[in-house]
Amino acid sequence: MASPATDPRAADVAVPDLAGKLAVVTGANSGLGFGLTERFARAGAEVILAVRNQQRGEDAMARILQRVPQASLSIRSLDLSSLASVAAFAASLNSDGRPVDFLLNNAGVMMPPRRETTEDGFELQFGSNYLGHFALTAQLLPLLRAGNAHVVSLSSLIARVGRLDWDELQSTNYSPTRAYARSKLAMLMFARELQRRSVANGWGLRSNAAHPGSTVTNLQVSGPGLNGSGKASAVQRVSSLTQRWAWLWQQVPQGILPALYAAVSPDAVGGAYYGPGGFQELTGPAALAKVPPRARNERDAVRLWAESEKLTGVTVSN
Repeated sequence: MASPATDPRAADVAVPDLAGKLAVVTGANSGLGFGLTERFARAGAEVILAVRNQQRGEDAMARILQRVPQASLSIRSLDLSSLASVAAFAASLNSDGRPVDFLLNNAGVMMPPRRETTEDGFELQFGSNYLGHFALTAQLLPLLRAGNAHVVSLSSLIARVGRLDWDELQSTNYSPTRAYARSKLAMLMFARELQRRSVANGWGLRSNAAHPGSTVTNLQVSGPGLNGSGKASAVQRVSSLTQRWAWLWQQVPQGILPALYAAVSPDAVGGAYYGPGGFQELTGPAALAKVPPRARNERDAVRLWAESEKLTGVTVSN
């Protein structure tokens, strides 16, 4: 099988005909989620835009329909910072009973300057970026198993410096960078542990992870700008100064390629990690990414799963 790291044809990802398939994309109204939704729609998949803001979801759907008039799209409310919202979303899909073929765990918040908490009292980044997606995937498991689904969880290069400090998962001693790195390390470990459990229990899923390298999205300013902190302007200035360097930044159509490859390529591997194949995994075509040593610790992954079940109240039976 061709590796995306060595195959020169991998400047883009060949997406097969997805007619009749159902994809769920969290955070589908902007950034990577919007780009992934459009690519799935172009390939004929029916896509559920799982979004927190109804109006922004409708605006995103309208933009995609302008570009892809035949797109089959629908919106459902999902706030990953609320376990009640996650449960309601999952219950709605389970009530429909339609198998899910693709789940893209994409939505997230990045580095708010002050410690914020979710509706359930979790630190915002760990709660929204990770625990919400854990609970969502666990509660959709019957539909994912029925669809032999491909589940892709979005991590980040910053996962390399992440630590699972078991007494500090909720970042009471808050650092925006440490909390974000912890949430993205957790996402990567979750993706790999989900694959191990799928194989061990015969769930039939393919779970892997991806990161977008340095891709220009609204995350660089939306998180730092929470609550009108005024700090977004500094981030924006740094971004505007460096985004002209093509080797350092890429746009969304390129940034989605690792996740797209992980989801749709027949050569993508369960438990693997994909990112840009260029310098330091910052930009470039989809390629195998380096898995940080802490993400390879299977004992910690098992403990993280158990802690996640305890925190969310969502347990997964074999």
